[in-house]
Amino acid sequence: MAAMNSIFALSALNLFLSDVRDGLGPFLGVFLQEKNWTPAEIGLVMTIGGLAGMVATVPMGALVDASRAKRAIVVIGSIVVILASVAILLAPQFGVVAVAQALNSIAAAALGPAVAGLTLGLVGPSGFDRQLGRNEAFNHAGNATAATLAGISAYFFGPVAVFWLMAAMAVASIFSTLAVPADAIDHHVARGLDVSSRDDKPDRDQPSGFQVLLTCRPLLVFAACVVLFHFANAAMLPLVGQKLALVNRDLGTSLMSVCIVAAQLVMVPVAMIVGRKADVWGHKPIFAVALAVLALRGMLYPLSDNPYWLVGVQTLDGVGAGIFGALFPLVVSDLTRGTGHFNVSQGAIATAAGLGGALSTAAAGLIVVHAGYSAAFLVLAGISGLGLVLFLTMMPATRTA
Repeated sequence: MAAMNSIFALSALNLFLSDVRDGLGPFLGVFLQEKNWTPAEIGLVMTIGGLAGMVATVPMGALVDASRAKRAIVVIGSIVVILASVAILLAPQFGVVAVAQALNSIAAAALGPAVAGLTLGLVGPSGFDRQLGRNEAFNHAGNATAATLAGISAYFFGPVAVFWLMAAMAVASIFSTLAVPADAIDHHVARGLDVSSRDDKPDRDQPSGFQVLLTCRPLLVFAACVVLFHFANAAMLPLVGQKLALVNRDLGTSLMSVCIVAAQLVMVPVAMIVGRKADVWGHKPIFAVALAVLALRGMLYPLSDNPYWLVGVQTLDGVGAGIFGALFPLVVSDLTRGTGHFNVSQGAIATAAGLGGALSTAAAGLIVVHAGYSAAFLVLAGISGLGLVLFLTMMPATRTA
């Protein structure tokens, strides 16, 4: 019964934390555009946040590996996101938004590894695949619910409703975290160590940061593919949101909500399927599909400015992102099993991915200013195609069917 209660609390945490971990996400671009920010300014401030998160991911991963207070990390991170987002609402000037985005990204850098560590510590390696699928399904369901509520609220009360909704989700995520029994978490297993290697010397196997990444060639190749994935993906949804806002400025936030909900509803079954079938189909072919679908999205967006078309193409994000979210921790877990470096390795790769995401928004904003939205989407599609070629030719199978 205690185990079931822990899994229920973990599922609730993923449901409510989905909106908190991403901060304002793509809604920030719509909000700032309504405050007369240019696409280049929006891209730059998102890049600043991305770079801050990139710098923080390895230290945050190491902190999660070393800490036995993983629940406290989630609670503190949620509070930081609330305070930073309220600052953006009250003072949408460049300096304030840049600092707030940096704090949001640093908090998110801790939340991701903390939830993954909690999951591994609760269910162990044998149940990790399936529980990750559940986590991602609840995460996407939470995103879909939050986006729906945000769209409806923004329609009646304006963009400010998004801020209060996120605060409510953050409070719920804090209560869900505290509902996970502290004594149910095996912190030794949570950092990727084998149960058989447990001893009375917790400091003998300290995480080695980027050394983990640089000494494992498959992990390095995977990191490069993740960088290209994020470079291609990070700017797409904000660009779609900006195009939708240009079509109807008064409905920009609501149309963005429709885009998010459409993708998230696809992500829920995709994540569940990946969690159940990853060992049946193999990890490599599934991840290759994510890269291929991302490239297809970039090529389809420029074909029409019709809102129905843009929302329809955005549903493909549910396939790519659903696969990525469910498989990323699994591949890292496979490559670091028994080392004790699971969370810090996630942090190292997330740092590299953060670089790709940060460069994506800045580069896309500049391309839009000088060549238009269509050119930006096609460049992002080409980058995803490059990632697909690298993955198929250089990445070994971490777990085959």
